Amino acid sequence: MVNYDEILSIPPYSMDKDQKHTFLTGVLKELSAHHYENCEGYRRIIDGLSYDIAATESYYDLPCLPVRLFKEYELRSIAEDSVVKTMTSSGTTGQQVSKIFLDREASANQTKTLTKIVSSYLGSTRLPMIILDTSAIVKNRAMFSARGAGILGFQMFGRDKIYALNENMELDVEGLTAFLEKHKGEDIFLFGFTFMIWQHFYEELKKSGYRPDLSRGILIHGGGWKKLVDKKVSPAEFKAALRDVCGIQRVYDYYGMVEQTGTIYMECECGHLHASIFSDVITRRASDFSVCEKGEKGLIEVVSVLPKSYPGHALLTEDEGIVLGEDDCPCGRKGKYFSILGRIKNAEVRGCSDTYATKFK
Repeated sequence: MVNYDEILSIPPYSMDKDQKHTFLTGVLKELSAHHYENCEGYRRIIDGLSYDIAATESYYDLPCLPVRLFKEYELRSIAEDSVVKTMTSSGTTGQQVSKIFLDREASANQTKTLTKIVSSYLGSTRLPMIILDTSAIVKNRAMFSARGAGILGFQMFGRDKIYALNENMELDVEGLTAFLEKHKGEDIFLFGFTFMIWQHFYEELKKSGYRPDLSRGILIHGGGWKKLVDKKVSPAEFKAALRDVCGIQRVYDYYGMVEQTGTIYMECECGHLHASIFSDVITRRASDFSVCEKGEKGLIEVVSVLPKSYPGHALLTEDEGIVLGEDDCPCGRKGKYFSILGRIKNAEVRGCSDTYATKFK
């Protein structure tokens, strides 16, 4: 079966196209066979398609499940009493949410993978950390929302952590001022969700006139772009606005979803999202699900070596994107690099921050 210790010993952006294809095909084929044996729902889908997993020659050929399926069905490949964590996607009131079931091994591997990817950006030293959110979001550890899970996952890269917002979603100016004075001259790690940062950090700084010095800051953010698109805010404008109010220069977006937690696609210094060796993106034409050419817009399929406790290793998302290239990004990282164009029309809103935006707008 899949040897995760061996997989996690490999640097995250070290394989070229051919190496990665061989590697992912082997691992994902094994995972498909595992889920076929251990998840009745997955087995019925594969049998219904008359697909022969053993004959798979490329992971591009493996059936991919639509992410929406996890809203309709509870799919797991482990015994019910082995579940230690249930992840849930965000959803507006009354909307169905995805439920993702993890055992101890799956949960640990998610953490290890996230560590490998993010450490390649932040380094191995834990930095003083500002969480651009409220502590209220992580109080209930039994049921993890995408937003809460993101905060808890990224907390391990920080030390001496502070939440920038109080429980009323107000900026804690006094706390931030003291924190920045204490860590003057040090690099600071900041984490938050895109829409939350814009509404409760940037807009409040702009309104109040408070200008914290975050020129040594490194911000990682993700989720919630739909609301900023509605406000006509582009990624470039988002970065420029933050630079204007707090001087931050190093800002990295990431793409990910609760259905493949731990597998994230980080933005590089060139503004491109990157697939690590633990995952890949495939763009497909909506007309026949054939693979798009480089530079051609298509539906995004995401594959990941992590999902062993549930059949989430090959998923068709509700997002559109473009694969820009492979192995030749100027940043030097190997693997595919791509951009996200947004949610497909008529798709159900499923962003990390959309629940919050609906409740508090």
